[in-house]
Amino acid sequence: MSDTILFFIVQTGFVILAAPLVNGIIKKIKALTQKRTGAPLLQMYYDLFKLFKKTSVVSDVSSWIFRVTPYIVLATALAAALIVPVTTQIKPAWNNGDVILLVYVLALGRFFMMLAALDTGSTFGGMGASREAMISALIEPSILVSLITVALIAKSTAVYAMMTFMQTVHSPLIHPVYLLIFFALVIVIMAETARIPVDDPATHLELTMVHEAMLLEYSGRSLALMELGAAIKQLVFITLLVNLFLPHDQLIGSSGVTAIAISLLLYLAKVVMAAVLIGIVEVNTVKLRLFSIPNLAALSFILSFIGFLQFFVFGG
Repeated sequence: MSDTILFFIVQTGFVILAAPLVNGIIKKIKALTQKRTGAPLLQMYYDLFKLFKKTSVVSDVSSWIFRVTPYIVLATALAAALIVPVTTQIKPAWNNGDVILLVYVLALGRFFMMLAALDTGSTFGGMGASREAMISALIEPSILVSLITVALIAKSTAVYAMMTFMQTVHSPLIHPVYLLIFFALVIVIMAETARIPVDDPATHLELTMVHEAMLLEYSGRSLALMELGAAIKQLVFITLLVNLFLPHDQLIGSSGVTAIAISLLLYLAKVVMAAVLIGIVEVNTVKLRLFSIPNLAALSFILSFIGFLQFFVFGG
């Protein structure tokens, strides 16, 4: 089996199987801190299985955009997952994309999600789409500046090359450039994955919901695709964060199947740790007012831009 086929199988299979677990861990942490038992860790798997068996209810006034959007959202999330490797132990023979492609592949899925929210003429859908457009426009500069800064240091915009370079950096988070970029990307994750304090994925209050407002018209199989796509997108951002700033493959001395298995286990441990931290952050913060979100986006951009300037201060 060639490395390219192995990379495709491991990447897509692992991401699809692990993505719902992140949501389960976050919800479990929030429940435990509130002294509740909460839903099982595998609850999202059960929900997706149940939704996939149901048919979708589609509004008579909707167009083809509403019907194809769930497939586009899932496809763009999987395409983004192929750009961000969960392990560098498998090197694909083809160029698996760079950070600019990553940002705009995800933007394509968001664009169709906003179109679908507007397509049915729902008031809530239009409200959610307008808020999503505002948040994405505010947070996108931070993503680009943060990732381009790391790309300049690694001398490549390819995510695989950036990750392999970061493995040569001793303790990245003690360096001021990487530390600033790290915190900027943490804020980006909260905004891009509809987490508190930017959005609350568990709410259905019409005055506060953003992501959920765009999904209100979906049901059955279509809703399952949208939820799975959102979970994969969340895992992609977490993977980007932990594999860039907490590299682990340099600690594995061997190669082959054993090295890949160890690398995947270490990666899964980092993802679990990130999910636990997200859950703790959500418990200890509150959702911001809509007009306070630009301040958070500005903080993220300031951190990323200062990190960008630090790159030149330290002589590249």
